[in-house]
Amino acid sequence: MWLKLFFLLLYLVLLFMLARIFEAVVWYETGVFATQLVDPVSLSYKKLKTILECRGLSYTGLAEKKDVSQLVEKSGELTHGELYSAIKKEKEQTEAGDISSTHFSGEMHFYELVEDTKDGIWLVQVIAQDREALLGKSSWGKMVQKVSQFGIRTGTFNCSNDHRSCIRRGWQRSTLIMSVPQTSASKGKVMLKEYNGRRIETEHIFRWMTSHMSHRIKTLRDTDKLLEEWRPDPLHPLKMFLFAPLPQPPVFFSSLSVKFTGRIEFIFVDVSHWDNQSSLLEVGVTQSVAYILKMPEGIYHYGNSSGEFLSVAAMDTFLRSVQPEVNDLFVLSLVVINLLAWMDLFITQGATVKRFVVLIRTLGTYNSILLLSWLPIMALVQLSYLQSLYGYSLKLLRYADTTTLASLLRTDWTFYSSHPALFLSTYLAHGLLVDYFEKKRRCGNRSQEDSSTNLEWLASLWEWYTSYLLHPIASLQQAPSDWEDDPNFLLERLAFPDLWLRPLVSMDYIKALPTWKFGCGAADPPDSEPNNSAAQSSEHQDSDVTSECDRGNTDDGVLDKRSDWSGWPCNMLQCSECVVCLETFVREELLMGLPCGHAFHQHCIVVWLAAGRHCCPVCRWPSCKKKEQPLVHSSSSEEP
Repeated sequence: MWLKLFFLLLYLVLLFMLARIFEAVVWYETGVFATQLVDPVSLSYKKLKTILECRGLSYTGLAEKKDVSQLVEKSGELTHGELYSAIKKEKEQTEAGDISSTHFSGEMHFYELVEDTKDGIWLVQVIAQDREALLGKSSWGKMVQKVSQFGIRTGTFNCSNDHRSCIRRGWQRSTLIMSVPQTSASKGKVMLKEYNGRRIETEHIFRWMTSHMSHRIKTLRDTDKLLEEWRPDPLHPLKMFLFAPLPQPPVFFSSLSVKFTGRIEFIFVDVSHWDNQSSLLEVGVTQSVAYILKMPEGIYHYGNSSGEFLSVAAMDTFLRSVQPEVNDLFVLSLVVINLLAWMDLFITQGATVKRFVVLIRTLGTYNSILLLSWLPIMALVQLSYLQSLYGYSLKLLRYADTTTLASLLRTDWTFYSSHPALFLSTYLAHGLLVDYFEKKRRCGNRSQEDSSTNLEWLASLWEWYTSYLLHPIASLQQAPSDWEDDPNFLLERLAFPDLWLRPLVSMDYIKALPTWKFGCGAADPPDSEPNNSAAQSSEHQDSDVTSECDRGNTDDGVLDKRSDWSGWPCNMLQCSECVVCLETFVREELLMGLPCGHAFHQHCIVVWLAAGRHCCPVCRWPSCKKKEQPLVHSSSSEEP
């Protein structure tokens, strides 16, 4: 777990450094940074219209480039980063073509999505029975594309599917319906507005929408009301102010006021005919256009840091980081947990099938733990006596999110989320490097399972699975003599009414079995602890027992007197071949012994035991059960 967390943090640091390298490359090629200002007069008429489209300002009737550039200046300063983002977004929309729109099947479908959803704006085209739509297919597609960039959802209601509902609502002709939350309170009422204009054009319909959306925002035009709203308000601790010489706020500002209903209050201050300029200086407004977030901790000028553009996506990211809701934190934790789980694909060594099986298991485990962990968190958030703790946590979060480092992190989040191919390719490259270093780290102690092929690992997995289900029945038929020696084992099985399908033997005992190399050295218990079989047997030495090492065992094979038995554990019966694979022991091969005294190839007996056969292949003594036996002396310790 800690290893995966380390690699994930390392990957995030690499992403941060890569983003700074990209900024340096752009600066080297163009000589400008993303935060540098652009003079609107130097831009073409087409680029100016693109900026106004992204900000949500209508330019109908402005034929001169000078008038359009002035409108851009009145809505806020323009940076190179915002200009690049707007041009890129326009290009993506052109290449994407038509954007999908919801088709309502009836009254209940319309109610659930439009009237019962109180934190969003809808534009619905109602097609009367046996009538043509108000907007044609081409015009409706342009309208959907225009409003979707501001988070406004669209749909079509055909009265032929539910004629009674249209009659009850008074939809006798084809029209456009707009739903906007009526109040600034969370989960307030939703009002439906019908378009009654005579001109059926996209720009006129858009102006009708922006007019209704701006009515939700509190508009101030004199000093007294500004000072009143500027005072601390416990009910609305966070307020987003827009100071601009405009008749109404841009659409992106109005749409965000709906999305953050109940969390942040949006206020528009029209300074076109402001009578007292000193009052603006008192609240920190030094420019004709300013976006200011007023918090209990102070004020923050939006647009002065990296990535703070005048668009829905940029300001939405900023406000979510300053005042997140529970769902935002849950999504963030879900992303981090899944990135952490996918590291298992590269850290796990062995067959490819094994990697993906481990990955699926990790994904299921981590996501299940995450969901179960959020249940008590959701309950704690609702407790009234923890609201003070919740308030202090948000205060610390706001202090951190208004720093320069936080603005860089938000910029990187926006950049990589808009370039998913780059994010996935860097994650894959980082994973391959992790896989390479893991192979180098485990090069000296790779297990047999790590070097197995896909078919071998699948075969062992299937054998383990079938043994898990059926081995207790097989053990009942194979080793009744063991239960005669130890009746508690049978009683333990009878204590669980599960049709004998529950395996009770843990695999942890395999780690404590003695291992050694054939023909050299001393026995090598894996944990170097005195609780293994060799150490325990040495505690029960019996000097009167004759040497079993010299006598040999004809059942286990003929001993080679020329072999070096100095490293052979004295409590193990000497033999020269493995009865599992029927291969003769070779010098330097790793062997493993069982409590009964029989020895085998280490990888052979591990595969045998891992398959669920927890007994010796020779004598059927349980491999997890200690066996008292006399100490076997080597030939060098025999009496003459």
